[in-house]
Amino acid sequence: MTHTSLPSGEALPPLYLASASPRRRELLAQIGLSCIQLPMDIDETVLPDEAPADYVLRLAAAKARAGWARVAAEGLPARPLLAADTTVTVDGEILGKPADAFEARAMLQRLSGRSHEVLTAVAVCHGVRVDSALSVSRVELLPLTAAMLDGYIASGEPFDKAGAYGIQGRAASFIAHLDGSYSGVMGLPLCETARLLAMHGLDILGSHGHEQ
Repeated sequence: MTHTSLPSGEALPPLYLASASPRRRELLAQIGLSCIQLPMDIDETVLPDEAPADYVLRLAAAKARAGWARVAAEGLPARPLLAADTTVTVDGEILGKPADAFEARAMLQRLSGRSHEVLTAVAVCHGVRVDSALSVSRVELLPLTAAMLDGYIASGEPFDKAGAYGIQGRAASFIAHLDGSYSGVMGLPLCETARLLAMHGLDILGSHGHEQ
C-alpha cells in the first residue's frame, strides 16, 4: 500500500474520502468541504439473494471500515472518513459497471424508455463508530436509438459507471425524469452526506439543518 502524502504548510482537510472519484470530491467541494482521498479496493461481489439496498449499504460500510483501518495503520491524523457506493437496479437486478461495449449496450437497452432506481449508500466512520444512510432515486430514460447508443458508447463514458451511464455527463440528455437526488445519482447524495457528517462534528448545515 502506498503511504498517504498529506498536504504540508496548510491546514489539513477536515475529512477523508475513501474513493478516487473526482465526482465525489467535486460534490464535497460544492458544499465547502475539502478532503484527502484514500481509495479503497474491496470485493464488490453481490452476495446470494442480496437486495440492492443491503448491497450498497454493506459496501459503503466496508469501504469506510477499510479506510479507517488505513488511517490507523498509517498513523494519520484522526478525521471523519466518508465512503459511498452507488448501484443501478432494474427489475430487482443490480447493474454494475459494464466490462465492455457489448455489456454497456445491453445495460442501456434495458434502461431505454423506462424507469429504474439508483441507490447510493453513504457511510461515515470515526473510530469504531460507523453511521450510514441510503438515497434512492428513480430515473426515467428516453427511448434510446441505435445512433444514440453508438455515440454514447464511443465516447467511453459508460465504462466506469454503474448502469453504464453518468447523469453528469453526456447522458444528461437521455434523462426524461428524475425523482430523487441528482447528487445521489452522481454518486454522493449531499443531503444525507451533510447530515451524517454533522453527527461526526462537521456541521456544515448549522444546527437547524438536521433537526426534525
